Amino acid sequence: MTGIEKAAFEETGYSYTLSLIQGKHKMVILYCLMEFQPVRFNQMRRYLGRISDKTLAQNLRELEADGLVSRREYPQIPPKVEYSLTERGASLMEVLDQLCIWGKEHRPRGQQG
Repeated sequence: MTGIEKAAFEETGYSYTLSLIQGKHKMVILYCLMEFQPVRFNQMRRYLGRISDKTLAQNLRELEADGLVSRREYPQIPPKVEYSLTERGASLMEVLDQLCIWGKEHRPRGQQG
């Protein structure tokens, strides 16, 4: 047995990275934090557009559990919570930045943004 017969996609670094950023909103959340951190929950919801509070909160919890995002809660009324990238999350930005560069270079001319 050689090559692909011995291989398992789940054991690759690519698979692990995808498991951290998969989903409709996680990469956009990380991009938002890269550009504007720290960011409050409502600011992020407005930036993302059509996302429910429940979905945003769930994505943020998952990113926090994976060590990519930190959550800082201020003891005040009304409550204030800010999100930032962790050092680990910031290290992923080089990869996501390459996606941005690729998109700018390969986007059809009529769709430049």
